Amino acid sequence: MDFITIVFLVYIFITLYFLFLFLLIYFQNKQKFFYYPRAKKNYSLSIVVPCYNEEENIGGTIEALLNSGYKNLKKIIVVDDCSTDNSYKIIKEYAAKYSKVMAVQTPKNTGKAAGAKNYGAKFVKTELIGFTDADSYPLKGSVTKMIGFFNDSQVGAITSTVLVKNRNKFIEKLQAIEYKVIKFSRKLLEFIDSIYVTPGPLAIYRKTAFEDVGGFDENNLTEDIEITWNLQVHDWKVKMCVPSRVYTIAPDRIKDWLNQRNRWNMGGLQTIFKYKKNFLKKKGMLGIFILPFFILSWVLGLFGIFILVYRIAREVIVDYLSTKYSIGTQTAILTLREINLTPHVIIFLGLTLFLMGLFFTLIALSNVKEKGYKQVGVFTLGFYMIFYLLIYPVILIISLTKFLKRKKTW
Repeated sequence: MDFITIVFLVYIFITLYFLFLFLLIYFQNKQKFFYYPRAKKNYSLSIVVPCYNEEENIGGTIEALLNSGYKNLKKIIVVDDCSTDNSYKIIKEYAAKYSKVMAVQTPKNTGKAAGAKNYGAKFVKTELIGFTDADSYPLKGSVTKMIGFFNDSQVGAITSTVLVKNRNKFIEKLQAIEYKVIKFSRKLLEFIDSIYVTPGPLAIYRKTAFEDVGGFDENNLTEDIEITWNLQVHDWKVKMCVPSRVYTIAPDRIKDWLNQRNRWNMGGLQTIFKYKKNFLKKKGMLGIFILPFFILSWVLGLFGIFILVYRIAREVIVDYLSTKYSIGTQTAILTLREINLTPHVIIFLGLTLFLMGLFFTLIALSNVKEKGYKQVGVFTLGFYMIFYLLIYPVILIISLTKFLKRKKTW
């Protein structure tokens, strides 16, 4: 058995291990998946909305928050990061119409969501502080369902179910599947206290916890990942409210999608290096699970693409040389006695991995019931499983290259 085959078998084993682990967590906690506690007090809440050139979406986001249904929502602080379109004008119109809406503008463009978020946080005087992206739309009742988790004084942040709003283009439909799988996986991680991100479309923090970690890191490309790890380091719990839903606008062009994924990956790398000293330390789950899991995901992704390319290249080269030799010597490439119908163990394991991944994805999709959206088609799901997921290792390589070259741009 050659070295590459051994590496491939190890890769298959680790991947199957985590698939089985997540499925076991799901079946053990299935009854609690959609649970959320009722709030024991009427927490005061302000929501900050960072905005840059979102004239098409910001009005809808403000209206969604105004109609959120949470009675003790004191302020919606919309922070314009010196937009070059009509965003700030629209924000000021809403502020003039609704007393709950506050329009503020940064002194100069910060160039990142974290900068606008931290600026808006300065105006918050409430017990809780929430954040919503300028192109995201929380459903009515979503904010209210999240609040009860703060009954536990150790809970520092609550995240929600993020779903794709726009699903006309094929790439949008693929992301709609991906977001559902991410949502499913994130809730599973909550059961082992290992949520690693509180996404921007809708997250709520205890104000004292937010201040305890110093707000968002403005040097990190994924401030929502970094602050979650920071909360873990400071012994704050992070929870997820599955019934709380927010719909967000996903990239509708390949270029924008690639830029977004590169930013996510590079921000993840920044966070890994920032908290590397916590690796395998037993203080909370950051060191003993989240960091190792993140690093292992990168290693598996990179090894996966190299193994795939190696095996394909090897087969092509061997077939080419065999054919060339056969033609040159006028001998048969393959005789009947050399045909072996016994399935190769690697093919069997690869097929097992694919089927387990498909099973996991189908469970994730079945846990999201939506009105107004069609069911995922067989072709779309097949493309997602076979091609869409295979693109990720390539993006990892691009992101790693940019990170090493220090091209850290929003």
